[in-house]
Amino acid sequence: MISTKYVDENTIGVVAIMGVTYTGMYEPVEQISEALDRIEERTGLDVRIHVDGASGGMIAPFIQPDLAWDFRVKRVYSISTSGHKYGLVYPGLGWVVWRETADLPESLIFKVSYLGGEMPTFALNFSRPGAQVLLQYYMFLRLGFDGYRRVQQTSHDVAKYLSGEIEQMDDFTLWNDGSDIPVFAWMLNDKPDRKWNLYDLQDRLRMKGWLVPAYPMPVDLTQVTVQRIVVRNGFSHDMAEAFIKDLKSCVKYLDGLRSPMPSEARASGFHH
Repeated sequence: MISTKYVDENTIGVVAIMGVTYTGMYEPVEQISEALDRIEERTGLDVRIHVDGASGGMIAPFIQPDLAWDFRVKRVYSISTSGHKYGLVYPGLGWVVWRETADLPESLIFKVSYLGGEMPTFALNFSRPGAQVLLQYYMFLRLGFDGYRRVQQTSHDVAKYLSGEIEQMDDFTLWNDGSDIPVFAWMLNDKPDRKWNLYDLQDRLRMKGWLVPAYPMPVDLTQVTVQRIVVRNGFSHDMAEAFIKDLKSCVKYLDGLRSPMPSEARASGFHH
């Protein structure tokens, strides 16, 4: 059920996320659009959608082509994504596209007089290096659509393998299984007399070289702690098997504790 109580005459737009940071799940763009259709029928308010495709914008077109989240959905007027996530480019690159030129407000475009000519720009600053753009262009040419499809499918397959193995462990319940972007999270099952939590598991995994953050969910779900895996290009099936072996080893060690681990100054392992 999609809540519409926050949409009124002051709403300038609704943002749908293709790959929520906490879990990697897609928000249902098409269903959000349908909910906004019902609001327009009832109130006359025509509310547009911006899709934050920071991760999923470089996943869905290649391995989930039938999923309607982009300009096929009539209320989607702009889409942003990040090349440095699943675009296979180093940090610093992102972009936004609009359905039509007219959909970008003129007030957001700066016309700069530069070396005798006028240059329109939509950016936070004027002078920026172009290396990231060049590398993204190279990657598009080098891999092509099929190359990106194979890369993203491999990451997706590894994520599904990992989530399947973790789901079979009695200690955990999956929040999601990585069916959207190759990211998934899990929770710790209740178990009498358990002496550890996901923060303890995070620390044990770190000792073996794995950075797998544990953190609370956002407002209204802060009592729920999850742990998350992000699978990206280069994380091979062999590495996944090694991780599962270490995960089981860490759980076995923690299950053998006779008293709880120290928890003073415990902080979330989730950081940007």
